[in-house]
Amino acid sequence: MKVQPSDSAQRRLYKYNRSVPTPEQYAEIWDIEKNWVVARAEKFEAEAPRFDTRTDFAQALRERLDEEEANPSDGEQWLAEEATLDQFKVVVSEFAVDGLVESQSHLGIIRRLPSRSRMAVLRVLIDEFGCGNDDLEHSAIYAKLMTELGLPTDLEYYADRVEDTSFAYVNLFHWLADRSPDPEYFLGAYSYFESSVLYAFKPYAAASKRLGIENDKYYAEHLYIDSFHSRQMKESIRLLGTEREVDLAKVWTGVELTSQAVAEATEAAIGKAKAS
Repeated sequence: MKVQPSDSAQRRLYKYNRSVPTPEQYAEIWDIEKNWVVARAEKFEAEAPRFDTRTDFAQALRERLDEEEANPSDGEQWLAEEATLDQFKVVVSEFAVDGLVESQSHLGIIRRLPSRSRMAVLRVLIDEFGCGNDDLEHSAIYAKLMTELGLPTDLEYYADRVEDTSFAYVNLFHWLADRSPDPEYFLGAYSYFESSVLYAFKPYAAASKRLGIENDKYYAEHLYIDSFHSRQMKESIRLLGTEREVDLAKVWTGVELTSQAVAEATEAAIGKAKAS
């Protein structure tokens, strides 16, 4: 992917993350992340609750998830109940920079975890990549949805068009997996994400059904398989704790970072759809 002079910081970062950056570009990656995600992480970590045990963290995460599930945004309700097919296409297009490369941004975490904690994460990623089956890889399922909707499936097409919040949604996980100071940030982020998808994808599944979309497996599958994924991520945190002390403030920071990024990307995509 070629970086253009007019590209925003998030667009450049997305393209760098999918390339072999030069030393100068790698320095720019660090600079962009320092002024964005590192600054956010420092703030969230400083404000994190004190957790004496992993049970305390698990309870706080459960309360966060329950609150979010009980209070869907107006945009999510609009998507489920009112969005037209053309408006739904806008939302699908916005998330193409993630859906067409799903979980590729996560792979760097594997080398950073001890064996048993790593294997719990790997079990989730194996599912994301379709257990080696080309047709079941989640990115392939997303491409089938896009094809039915008459949308291009060329990643570069979207890399030059979508909003910064869509790029940030993916760029966050590149930082979490590859460049965050400790793996706790990723484990908290992915634990939150795999649990929150169980309700966050309901508006997408409802819209797909209402609009008569046949290739809705991308949304429908996440509504049941991610319960297994959620358990595996909690297990990964527990298993890391058998190797060394887990910094739960950093785990919680991952939760906060991802909750914020998902909300920003979702609302921006829906806002763009409403305005189309």
